[in-house]
Amino acid sequence: MSDDSIEKLARTLAESLPQGLRSVRDDLEKNFRAVLRSGLGKLDLVTREEFDVQEAVLARTREKLRALEARLRALEDVNAPAPGTTSERAATKKARKKSAKGTAKKPG
Repeated sequence: MSDDSIEKLARTLAESLPQGLRSVRDDLEKNFRAVLRSGLGKLDLVTREEFDVQEAVLARTREKLRALEARLRALEDVNAPAPGTTSERAATKKARKKSAKGTAKKPG
């Protein structure tokens, strides 16, 4: 939140005080300002500019990830054994055997 926004909010709060408290308006406005700055300072906030920069970085990262995933799929398709080949049958048999071992009960 910018200093202008804090100033405006503190002024609005001071102006909304009941008539009997208007005599201490300047002191309260300063206190409002201090409390607002302190409270907002404790929050883990970023500026709009920082947010926009990180948003752009994330968008570029997502695009790179999509491109890498597409390349990986293409490489996997190229290296995948043809259906019905010996290596495919061996891989399927090995996977079944491994799966069976994982589901077998352990003695004891």
